Amino acid sequence: MSSTDFGTIIEIGDVLISEDVVCEYFACDYKACKGACCIEGDSGAPLEEEETERLEREYPEYSPLMSERGRERTDEVGFFEIDREGDMVTSCVPGSCECAFCSLRPAGALCAIELAGLEKPVSCALYPIRITKMPGGGMALNLHRWKICASAFEKGKREGIRAYQFLEKPLIRRFGPEFYEALCAAARHIL
Repeated sequence: MSSTDFGTIIEIGDVLISEDVVCEYFACDYKACKGACCIEGDSGAPLEEEETERLEREYPEYSPLMSERGRERTDEVGFFEIDREGDMVTSCVPGSCECAFCSLRPAGALCAIELAGLEKPVSCALYPIRITKMPGGGMALNLHRWKICASAFEKGKREGIRAYQFLEKPLIRRFGPEFYEALCAAARHIL
């Protein structure tokens, strides 16, 4: 760990983690946001290269739960697009930022992949943590703040749940149990 003008930086292997990941409170509040992160934004959700093969392979299992417009978009462009920054992202329905893999329900937007009992893209599961690839192969984990998640930050504070605690399963899925144990140890030290 090191302290900078930007706060404490936690280093676990080749991953740098901002202190916000362990200090800030967060717990998704679907009743308040209604899945807005699936239908708002400026591009689709970031994808890891190996995820595109899984999205294609599992498509028959989750496609019946997608919106018709989402299936049409997937038929048209495939399982990912390249956004204006050159990143691989989920496809979006034309004229909107609605993820093609979305299932629109009266109560709000849900992930069709997750509804089918499958793993949604790791960037979606980790939100509001965003992964940035660093020069030289390392990564940085930062907490993204978006107005649509304001109630989730409030709910986390009310319930005493920190972002890294709420995101335990996706953090372990992406980085492994040893990484998460080290992150918990760093959190105990900082908090």
